[in-house]
Amino acid sequence: MSDAFPLAESNPAALGFAQKPLDHLDTLIRGHIAEGRYAGAQIALARHGKLALFQTYGNARTEGGTVAASSDTLFLLFSQTKVLTSAAVWTLVEEGRLSFMDRIADHLPEFAARGKAEITLEQVMTHQGGFPSADVTQETWTDHALMRRQVCDFSLEWTPGTRLQYHGRAAHLVQAMVIEAATGQDYRDVIRQRVIEPLGLGNDIFVGVPDSQQSRCADTYAPEPRDNSAAFRSAGLPSGGGYATARGMAAFYQALGHGGKLGSVRLFSPRLMAYVARNHTGETPDHAMTMIPMHRGLGPHVRGGSDRIRGLGTIGAPETFGHGGVGSSYSWADPTSGVSFTYLTNFVSPDPWHSARLDRVANLVHAAID
Repeated sequence: MSDAFPLAESNPAALGFAQKPLDHLDTLIRGHIAEGRYAGAQIALARHGKLALFQTYGNARTEGGTVAASSDTLFLLFSQTKVLTSAAVWTLVEEGRLSFMDRIADHLPEFAARGKAEITLEQVMTHQGGFPSADVTQETWTDHALMRRQVCDFSLEWTPGTRLQYHGRAAHLVQAMVIEAATGQDYRDVIRQRVIEPLGLGNDIFVGVPDSQQSRCADTYAPEPRDNSAAFRSAGLPSGGGYATARGMAAFYQALGHGGKLGSVRLFSPRLMAYVARNHTGETPDHAMTMIPMHRGLGPHVRGGSDRIRGLGTIGAPETFGHGGVGSSYSWADPTSGVSFTYLTNFVSPDPWHSARLDRVANLVHAAID
C-alpha cells in the first residue's frame, strides 16, 4: 500500500467507533461460516483516510484441497466492479474527453444501429438505456474489437429513458467500449492507470487479474457452478469481473466519500463526486430489483430516504452510497461521517437471506459510528 492509505495500527475506538456493534458483526460473520453459508469472507472498515479494521475469515477454496483465506486473498467483486469502470469514465469527463450528456454514438458511431442513436452516456450509467438483457459472447474476452461490434449491435427492449431497469452486464460493456474509443487503450489498462494505481491500490484491486496474481484469487461458489477459470479472471469483465481485497475496496470508497481525495492524492474533484453520487432517478422503481427505488447515481446508488433499500443499511445516513456484488458483497461510503466499509464473501447466496444479512451487516457498522 502507498502512503495514500496507511495501515492504521490504532484500534477502532481511536477513529471514533464503538466496539460493541463491531463485536456483534464479528460474531455474525463467524456464525455464517459455521452454518456453512459461505466458505470465506473479508471485511474492512476505514475512516478519515485510515484503516480501522481489516479481518479475514474462513477459506478461499474448499474443493480440491482446503486453502485458508488470508489478508492477501482476492475476492470476486461481481457488480462492485461497475463503480471501478464508471470511475474511469469520470476521469475522462474531468479531462474534457467525455461528457455525461454525450450520445454513445458520438464515440461509437456503429452504436446508432437498431434505434440507439440518441441514447446518452447518462442514460446508460443510470440503467435507463433500454437494453437491460444484452450481453456479449465469451469470445470477446480476448477480442475487444469483437466486443465493440457486439455491443454496438445490442437491441432495444424498450424506449430509452422510459423506465429504470438494472442493466446487469450491458451498461458497463457500453461504458468500457466508450473508454476504449476515447483513449485508444484497453479499458482494463485505463481503470488500472487512472483509478487504481494513483490511489496506491495496485496490489489490492484488479480488473483483469494477471497470471502472476491468480493464485491469490478465492474460488467462488454458488448453488449452480461458477466460473473460476484463469480465462475469466484475466478477462476483467467491466460489469462484474474485478477482484480485490476488502482493504483495497474500503480505501477506494474512502476516496469517493471524501470528495475524490485519499491522503495526498486527489483523484476526482469534489463537484464531480457530488454529481455522480447523487440520486439521478428519484423514487422511480427498478424493474429488476423487486421495484425498489434504487436511487441510481452515475456508478453507485444512494441510500436516500426510502424504507426499502439494498445493501447500504436501513439505518444508514441518506447520503450513504455504494454498490453490491450479486448474492455476495457490498461496499459503501458515508460522506457525513467519513466512514467506508467493505464486506466480501465467496458464495452467491439467494434472496431473501442475502438481502437480510446485508442489512444486518451494514446496520452494525452504522451503529458503531460515533
